[in-house]
Amino acid sequence: MVLPSLKLQELIQEIRGAKTQAQEREVIQKECAHIRAAFREGDVHQRHRQLAKLLYVHMLGYPAHFGQMECLKLIASPRFTDKRVGYLGAMLLLDERQDAHLLITNSIKNDLSQGTQPVQGLALCTLSTMGSAEMCRDLANEVERLLLRPSPYVRKKAVLAAVHMIRKVPELSDIFLPPCTQLLHERHHGILMGTITLITELCERNPNALTHFREVVPQLVKILRTLVMSGYSAEHSVAGVQILRLLRILGRNHEESSEAMNDMLAQVATNTDTSRNAGNAVLYETVLTIVDIRSASGLRVLAVNILGRFLLNNDKNIRYVALTSLLRLVQSDHSAVQRHRPTVVECLREPDASLSRRALELSLALVNSSNIRSMTQELQGFLESCPVDLRADCASGILLAAERFAPTKRWHIDTIMQVLTTAGAYVRDDAVANLTQLIGGAEELHAYSVHRLYSALAADISQQPLVQVAAWCIGEYGDLLLSGSYEETEPLQVQGEEVLTLLEKVLQSHLSLPATRGYALTALMKLSTRLQGDNNRIRQVVSIYGSCLDIELQQRAVEYNALFRKYDHMRSAILEKMPLVEHGGPQDDEPGEGKEEPWSPNREVQSPREPPTSNLLDLLDLLDSASGDAQPSSTLDLTTEGSLLHLLDFPSNTPSLAPIPGLKVFDREGLQMNMSFVRPPETPALLLITATSSNTSKSDVTHFVCQAAVPKSFQLQLQIPSGDTVPAQGGPPITQVLRVLNPNKAPLRMRLRLTYNHFGQSVQEIFEVKDFPPDTWQ
Repeated sequence: MVLPSLKLQELIQEIRGAKTQAQEREVIQKECAHIRAAFREGDVHQRHRQLAKLLYVHMLGYPAHFGQMECLKLIASPRFTDKRVGYLGAMLLLDERQDAHLLITNSIKNDLSQGTQPVQGLALCTLSTMGSAEMCRDLANEVERLLLRPSPYVRKKAVLAAVHMIRKVPELSDIFLPPCTQLLHERHHGILMGTITLITELCERNPNALTHFREVVPQLVKILRTLVMSGYSAEHSVAGVQILRLLRILGRNHEESSEAMNDMLAQVATNTDTSRNAGNAVLYETVLTIVDIRSASGLRVLAVNILGRFLLNNDKNIRYVALTSLLRLVQSDHSAVQRHRPTVVECLREPDASLSRRALELSLALVNSSNIRSMTQELQGFLESCPVDLRADCASGILLAAERFAPTKRWHIDTIMQVLTTAGAYVRDDAVANLTQLIGGAEELHAYSVHRLYSALAADISQQPLVQVAAWCIGEYGDLLLSGSYEETEPLQVQGEEVLTLLEKVLQSHLSLPATRGYALTALMKLSTRLQGDNNRIRQVVSIYGSCLDIELQQRAVEYNALFRKYDHMRSAILEKMPLVEHGGPQDDEPGEGKEEPWSPNREVQSPREPPTSNLLDLLDLLDSASGDAQPSSTLDLTTEGSLLHLLDFPSNTPSLAPIPGLKVFDREGLQMNMSFVRPPETPALLLITATSSNTSKSDVTHFVCQAAVPKSFQLQLQIPSGDTVPAQGGPPITQVLRVLNPNKAPLRMRLRLTYNHFGQSVQEIFEVKDFPPDTWQ
């Protein structure tokens, strides 16, 4: 005998009473069999009860697809009890991916047109939940008529259905424009909130709607003023947030609308109670609205001050929101944000990692030429105690700020050395090269630098970048170290044996990287020409590394041994000091007065006055290697007007250059790189490539570095880029010139590696460019 079916309450009790999952599955399988049997029998009075049990089974995660057609039958029933369960089943069991949902379109249309208010509410809720684009197009007119019905219950449901329709089918916007204007006069709070949401959706998706609703800005301002004067409740605060969000959309890039809402925004910003979180939400939306519209300067300062008060809030979420918002405003309202710099610096000490990271980004953005010394001191203090995952960003940020705003060369050198001493393992790869170039270009600071670096190296050899710079500097300017020509506080007497012992310690340390050992070995070799006396100790150390397992270090040692044995007469000339790096403009310190003039490290590097003859001849050999007919050097024109110099300097007057079509080589998340090409007629084997990087996203691209490689048959030279930050929203692009020498006229291929930070994440892209225009190499 078949057991009778359980009631819904009994089914719930039996499922909850199951002690194991197997017992639960057994109960549900038996009851699903009863439900299927009842559906087959077609009992009209029991159908809604069976479907209610099936919906509970569905909520537990078990399959219930066999009840879809029963939902359609219940919706078509004239009884309210059937329709209620049927519409609920349709919302749970049907969606637009299944064709069965289209079968209820006619039933919903009939209920919207002829049904009672509860039935109309059920139909509208179902349409808002699972209505597809086809259903929205078929039922848009019925929903539009219900928007102006007398019943507030039906109007509120119709507004929500209209919001769903606009999101699904934006082209239906024109149908809902007239009713929305009338609904703004509605006193019912729920209908007003729904109307504001509907207008927001319309303005975001339809430019015509945006123009249409800018006329109702005074009315929206009046509604918001009423809410402010009557006092915010929890419910009305949500409405205030939605109205502010709509005003932000309407006032963006529109002077008249912005002017109409300025006074009201100031009133909201000053009269909102911040003791509750709802008040903070209203204030935050007010700040976003002030920032996005064309507001007055005083109002923008007020918005920044509100964010400054948020920084003092005890809630971590509010402080994080304030730091993020101030980071967005630092470019447009730099002076206003600068007033809150002490509070931002205090946030660096937050134990929460997300807060300290945001505070670090904002602190670096606030650095300028007037506060570079104090801010660098604060950031260096933070670098000593910051979490490990922030040290790389902090160190790189300090180095970039020092490079951009350094007041003097000496201060710049001291800052980089301090960063290398504190967090040398976390600095960027180019920090060593930048510091060596900086020291090499500051002739008056050579003695100071070598003494400072020698003292730092004697104290600690664990920081590899610092050790590499110190080894390079000792090798270059070891004579100044031994002569004791610089006295900072007390005389520093250094003997040659002490220097050699220290470099040998670096070579033998297990902490030293292969690159560091290479620096130390080269420094020893250069000291062989700077120290007075016998070089046997240096010879022995160099000979030891002639059998080193590291190939590069072994090659260095073998070559240096050859210098000692075969070319000792050339050793002094080969190991002479590196040439100075000259910077344009008067920026050298005046040693006679003991003062240091402000120095800008971003000046362009000028070419030496004397043309580099050897480089020109080497390049000429490369050009003529294909034909083998090299012209004698006596016929070369090495004057500044000579065409040969154009191989090393970008041509200034090129009226006869043939146009070559450009090429887009990269496009990701708003960051684009385009290449333009020029082939000077006098040197057809030379291709000048200008890589232009632009950014249309809402976030700056920082630490942008472009590296390139070509096949061995080509010669590639990368010029210094115009910057390393690509501003957001179509700001000034950065450019970099690549010079490619192609003597064999082979098809050009190039591999590029782009590294940068975007949206707070570090990105590295490696790709190959093959589709260069034929005019670039033929």
